[in-house]
Amino acid sequence: MEIGLYIHIPFCIKKCNYCDFSSYKLDNESKNKFIDGLIKEMKMYSDMYKDREFLTVFIGGGTPTILDTKELKYILDNINKHFKINKDAEITIESNPGTLEKEKLKELYELGVNRLSIGVQAYQTKHLNTLGRIHTFKEFEESFKSALEVGFRNINVDLMFSLPNQTMKEWKETLQKVVDLNPTHISTYSLIIEEGTKFYDMYKSGEIVDIDQNLDRQMYYYAREYLSKNGYNQYEISNFSKKGYECRHNIIYWKCKEYLGLGPSAHSYINKIRFSNYSTIDTYLEILNNKNLPIDDRNELTFKDRLEEKIFMGLRMNEGIDVYEINEEFNIDIKNLYKETINKLVNDGYLKCNNNRVHLTNKGIDFSNKVFIEFLQD
Repeated sequence: MEIGLYIHIPFCIKKCNYCDFSSYKLDNESKNKFIDGLIKEMKMYSDMYKDREFLTVFIGGGTPTILDTKELKYILDNINKHFKINKDAEITIESNPGTLEKEKLKELYELGVNRLSIGVQAYQTKHLNTLGRIHTFKEFEESFKSALEVGFRNINVDLMFSLPNQTMKEWKETLQKVVDLNPTHISTYSLIIEEGTKFYDMYKSGEIVDIDQNLDRQMYYYAREYLSKNGYNQYEISNFSKKGYECRHNIIYWKCKEYLGLGPSAHSYINKIRFSNYSTIDTYLEILNNKNLPIDDRNELTFKDRLEEKIFMGLRMNEGIDVYEINEEFNIDIKNLYKETINKLVNDGYLKCNNNRVHLTNKGIDFSNKVFIEFLQD
């Protein structure tokens, strides 16, 4: 059975204004303690998963590339020491421009990292400043070209739209500048102002306002059309890739396959159980030092939970859900079980059925949360 490994590195040079992830400003004492704790967690899981072969590794954050090459090598060496990693595994590391010196990129590539994900978000300096990013677009270009020079071919670029005061012209310019570099994968996300972020405080005080929803949709559909014309296949609501460069690790999430997460706030899904680690570094380390796994929350999914997740996570992908596959896995007749819901959503233009597949229409993508909720109500 497929299984992926996620490693959370919770440090950043500076927290972005929109970020609600578990991340902290880097300091050497916390960093060293965290790395020691992470290796302890690997050792604790090592025997439990000695017979499982991991098909993907995703090192996320935070900004993992804020660590120096020796620290990253130490973590990667221990991943290979404590887990059986498939020889053809997809191994991804997230990064920000400004933390990608050419020598670090070269070492990562030689250590077996074969997929790089770079967060750039926007082309215009004013938007990067508003977002609280630590880099310029020129620095991103330099990092991207250095990655190509050392051997990386599988490179994702993260972009955001619906930014405060962003115009359609600026969004088109951002897409064009990134596509000109020809990355193999592009992720595009609409800005969501989350509680607990600096943006949320700015929004509540009126310093920034939400972008018009019509403009948000125009930006999204322009991105779909423009990226398609330039050879990028949309395979998930927010993700586009050249042929053969879909993110295998994220597909594990969307297809409800198993994954193990290590590090503060990391989530896992194993043997029909979802569990997550404590989010604060201090608590995470304290529990590990007491020789216990740092699990904060544990939820054994019911049959209904698993079926609903399989449906709404699968519908995120452009291929939709495979009726025969779900029927076989859950020993049900999904079209009969959800007959009224599916018929209603098809008639209202949110879903389309093609033989054994059910997938979202363009209208369904716009109102995907509404579609997912309909399945949760049965």
